[in-house]
Amino acid sequence: MFLSFNLQLIYNNESKSIMLVNFSVKNFRSIKDKVTLSFEAAKSDNLEDYYIIEPKEGVRLLKLGLIYGANASGKTNVLKALDFLRDLILEPVDKKTDTINVSPFLFSSNTPNENTILSIEFFQEGIKYLYDLEVNKNTVVSEELRFFNPNKALVFKRVTDIEKQLTRITFGGKIEINKAHKLILEANTLWNNTVLGGFLKTNIESIELQNVIDWFQNKLKSIVHSKSNLFDYVSNKLDSKEIDKRTILEVLKKADFNISDIVVDVNEQVVTSGFTDLISEQILIYESKLKKLKSEKKITTKELLFEHVVNGTGKYHLSFDDESAGTQRYYEFGGLLDMLINNEIIFPIDEFESSLHPDLLKHFLLSFLVNSKKSQLIATTHLRELLMEKDIFRNDAIWFTEKKEDGSTDLFSLDDFDSSVIRKESSVYNAYKAGKLGATPNLSDYYLDLDYE
Repeated sequence: MFLSFNLQLIYNNESKSIMLVNFSVKNFRSIKDKVTLSFEAAKSDNLEDYYIIEPKEGVRLLKLGLIYGANASGKTNVLKALDFLRDLILEPVDKKTDTINVSPFLFSSNTPNENTILSIEFFQEGIKYLYDLEVNKNTVVSEELRFFNPNKALVFKRVTDIEKQLTRITFGGKIEINKAHKLILEANTLWNNTVLGGFLKTNIESIELQNVIDWFQNKLKSIVHSKSNLFDYVSNKLDSKEIDKRTILEVLKKADFNISDIVVDVNEQVVTSGFTDLISEQILIYESKLKKLKSEKKITTKELLFEHVVNGTGKYHLSFDDESAGTQRYYEFGGLLDMLINNEIIFPIDEFESSLHPDLLKHFLLSFLVNSKKSQLIATTHLRELLMEKDIFRNDAIWFTEKKEDGSTDLFSLDDFDSSVIRKESSVYNAYKAGKLGATPNLSDYYLDLDYE
């Protein structure tokens, strides 16, 4: 079915180094103690050309991280913590009375009243940044940004004085910032905002702060869930030429879906004055759209159709809704793959295998590893059959979450196990299935006690 994984696409070899190095979180949802997801590659020459990116000399980072674990073990919460940090920075609250939507670990007497701590290390424009944050429902308690250019140096440090209702920001000696701009930034940084969020509210200039904002805004994407509406997301980018249709078609063809083309069926409907009058009475908030309707006198609708060639002759078109769930999901993943290949982005995907045959999932991963040179993929999955593929997966790219006795989440890498558990010739699949690696459900017997008397 799958004869080749090389899409032979053209991409720009120039790398601007936007890589995620590692991410740590403590006291967030099911995560009680500090856990760290790292993309720093182990000392291995296995599959170097497909897995490793070097943002600078001597630094080797992985393009892929797969997280395994039982249901309710905390896989998704690792991604949610990353999403929380991104949203906290990019969507700062407007009022100092607004609470921060953070959820600490609840199965303990202490942690509900303790702070959540997050730390992230990444490359942006070839420079490594280290960002630390401590936060609770009411306050950003502390915040610090450092960069390595070339040596480690402070960009800013922030401390919140809750009693005096003040935020104090100290900039490092290498950072040039106008005193008046510093005062503006402090005034716009509410105690429940990050400094970066406060920076978004101002017109002041700072190369370092803007670099970090750009990374969170343009490079790190929100979580793709199994129920995310990827169809609209991909189709809109396809329509605006942000995604190349040729990539999606190539992916669908190589996956043997018998799809020869993707066409857009455009329909225009004449709009009467009575129709626009009806809208104007009911939907005043769409005034600009209504004005456009009145001037153009038409509504344009677009439908995406998949062209199938049967027996080499007849062409038939099916709508997206008429296609199988697997075809729908792979169309959406084809769009994501194009973005991963032709951009510098980081995509977290939850329940990666949803609606996809194991061979299709493998096909997607290999297509990403072979063709993408500048992006990273973080995915949670239950598909343990992938662990049988020792010739295409590295141990340091495989992670596990496990629920500890106190109900909290532990996170560890397959590369952490020594040879007494996983020998070079051992089957990772069999070891995981047998429970030697943990991260599997602790199931009881099948008998259900239904005697409720």
